[in-house]
Amino acid sequence: MSDVDAVRRVADAYQRITAELSGVIVGQSDVVEQLLIAMLGGGHCLLVGVPGLAKTLMVRTLADTLSLTFNRIQFTPDLMPADITGTEVIQENRSTGDREFKFLHGPIFANVVLADEINRTPPKTQAALLEAMQEQQVTAGGQRHKLPDPFFVLATQNPIEQEGTYPLPEASWIGSCFKSTWTIPRKPRNLKSCDRPRASNPPPRKSCCLGKKSKNRRRSCGEFRRPIM
Repeated sequence: MSDVDAVRRVADAYQRITAELSGVIVGQSDVVEQLLIAMLGGGHCLLVGVPGLAKTLMVRTLADTLSLTFNRIQFTPDLMPADITGTEVIQENRSTGDREFKFLHGPIFANVVLADEINRTPPKTQAALLEAMQEQQVTAGGQRHKLPDPFFVLATQNPIEQEGTYPLPEASWIGSCFKSTWTIPRKPRNLKSCDRPRASNPPPRKSCCLGKKSKNRRRSCGEFRRPIM
């Protein structure tokens, strides 16, 4: 496949995805564009915005549109790395009677992960998530476990409340995240959103990219990521 064909395929996927998202999310075209740039480019995104702006709905809609698995992790001060990556448990083999360790996958084992309020968790938990974002793997019990492909993390940060939070190390996060700011929509868009179905009863959405086609589009865009950046 030539470079021109790869660009056309990515542009076609972008148009179809934005058309599906516009049926649920009102406005925020800049945020949607930056989000898709990060995803198709093989990166991740840090979204800065106040609560209540449908960030979870947008990411869940994006995952449904691409037929990808989705998990949400609510970060809290008592969240430990094993709570997101997974942990090892002892299980008994019924046939032999021997006991052995078995790794249970955590919520990070999904194609699309929403890390809600990432700055509310301690640095060691942030580091575990950062390893998954950069290496696409997690380490538990001295063993490395590969994450599904594609793998995309959208981390959110509340810019208003800073009490009881842990600042993100910008030197580490700036190389793996595309930072985007979600603004509060104006009155006309707020009125337009009132006519839309509620999040608990969203309209049916058709899949834009399925299986290998979605991965091929992401890889095609990834070939141009370094020259663009």
